[in-house]
Amino acid sequence: MSLSDSSGGVEPLPDFSGGARGIVPELSVVIVSYNTRELLRNCLRSLQASRGLTLEIIVVDNASADGSAEMVRAVFPSTQLHAQALNSWYCGGNNIGIAAAKSDYVLLLNPDTEVAPDALAKMLRFLRENENYSGVTAQLVYPDGATQPTCAGIPDFENLLLDYSLLGWLRLRRRKRRHAELVYADWDRKSDRDVAAIPGSCTLLRRRDARLDDALLLYFPEEDLARRLEGRMRFLAAARILHHEKSSTRTWLATRIFFRDLLVYTRKHHNLRRMLLLWLLSRPVYWAMWLKNRG
Repeated sequence: MSLSDSSGGVEPLPDFSGGARGIVPELSVVIVSYNTRELLRNCLRSLQASRGLTLEIIVVDNASADGSAEMVRAVFPSTQLHAQALNSWYCGGNNIGIAAAKSDYVLLLNPDTEVAPDALAKMLRFLRENENYSGVTAQLVYPDGATQPTCAGIPDFENLLLDYSLLGWLRLRRRKRRHAELVYADWDRKSDRDVAAIPGSCTLLRRRDARLDDALLLYFPEEDLARRLEGRMRFLAAARILHHEKSSTRTWLATRIFFRDLLVYTRKHHNLRRMLLLWLLSRPVYWAMWLKNRG
């Protein structure tokens, strides 16, 4: 399934921002890439077909080994490329892109996405017209057309214990009930809705609010942003984006980083004592996942 109406052979990408002419873009799109060359190529092609906006495209490549940076230079020369010598991870990479952005509005977008031609204009229009909202996201769909269950509430400490520690197996019914409440399980994502946290794969913010906490590497930036901004977030069903979910995070390293970021997030928002308790109770889950990975 493709949400873009661009032809597969359109290259290279035209100059969105008119940077040489001094035109300030209406929207800066920041994409952090790590070994997702072909997905990144499709993402940039879909942005090529976006309508109704002057875009600035910024790619931060986190030391990919698959030729992603070289592809961007060769095929999309008008894209602003920041090729890193070392992996700056999701939060650090986005902060590099945000610092380089010229627009007052910044979209943090995963490289494994393809945007519908009118999606970005709809999202930006909403945020411009609603000063009381901090951020907006789109309806994300899987390649088979199924709607992805994005957006959630902000987890409290009990949510973290139940979802990521041995306690969740001991109190399974309560875990399922609390998790269903957290992820809005009664909502089909076919209608607009105010939400607490929007997905890091598609997050449109005002640039002044967009900087992430780079103490976190890959996980929990959405929840951290929601706690910091304390503003309303909006899900727009009419703005549609194709998402090849978890294309670059299906590794044991990503699992290790998840548990590391979980503890960083917990210490920041729930204190050191609770972080140590979660560390202790999450170890059996961590080691069970390690054994499964080895198997």
